[in-house]
Amino acid sequence: MTLHSTIPLLAQGMKSAAANGATLLTAWTGIPDPLLAGLLARESFDTVTLDMQHGAQDIASVTLGIGMVSAAGKPTIVRIPVGQFPIASRVLDLGASAVIAPMINSKADAEAFASFVKFPPMGDRSWGPAVTMSMLPGMTGPDYLKSGNGMHLSLAMIETREALAALDDILAVPGIDAVFVGPSDLSIALTRGAEVDPTRKDVADALAHVAARAKAHGKLATCFAPRPEDVPHLAKAGYSLMAISTDFMQLRAGARASLTAAGRAS
Repeated sequence: MTLHSTIPLLAQGMKSAAANGATLLTAWTGIPDPLLAGLLARESFDTVTLDMQHGAQDIASVTLGIGMVSAAGKPTIVRIPVGQFPIASRVLDLGASAVIAPMINSKADAEAFASFVKFPPMGDRSWGPAVTMSMLPGMTGPDYLKSGNGMHLSLAMIETREALAALDDILAVPGIDAVFVGPSDLSIALTRGAEVDPTRKDVADALAHVAARAKAHGKLATCFAPRPEDVPHLAKAGYSLMAISTDFMQLRAGARASLTAAGRAS
């Protein structure tokens, strides 16, 4: 696997997974160390997500992280901060394959997000893919302008009551390729702030509903799996990409397992 081949892999893999009832798994890292992103990319994950919303990733760490993940032969996803749609264009110019935008609660939100991910006539993404073009040797500027909209994916997060109510309107936006369900925030929204429990039945029902509506619109359904063991069921429901944990959670779980094995249970 070479550096220049990684950018289109995510779109190809997700479309193939959706067609075959399979799913891709993404590592999820908020720790802004590109070495960590590269290490996770060398595990059996299909892609790595760099989190700028709740993680400590910034443009500098994302730039280096994309390089490390690509060097491992994997594509990169970036989750941008809430409402910071211009960052979507920047990370795509830096070589990301997809962008997750949180709190997309309306058609207007979806249109604004898509406008920064897609080139005209679908969107208003400005031209400046110097790093990305260097990762696609042999591709000319006109070729990239023609193929970029299909090569890079926009994932709109569904995590509120408002987003569920506007789901069909969001999915109908031409520049939105997929929806990404955040089950923890959705559980808070559905209980009106009473609790956070992504394993609730109403969250499971919402996950099934989102997958069904995405399929009806010919779009992709993705999510953060409430539990790793939920992956097979969610794959059957139509989710073509899932996150199963975060680097923070995995690091602490690994430390605790080592301490327990050493006879020092916390």
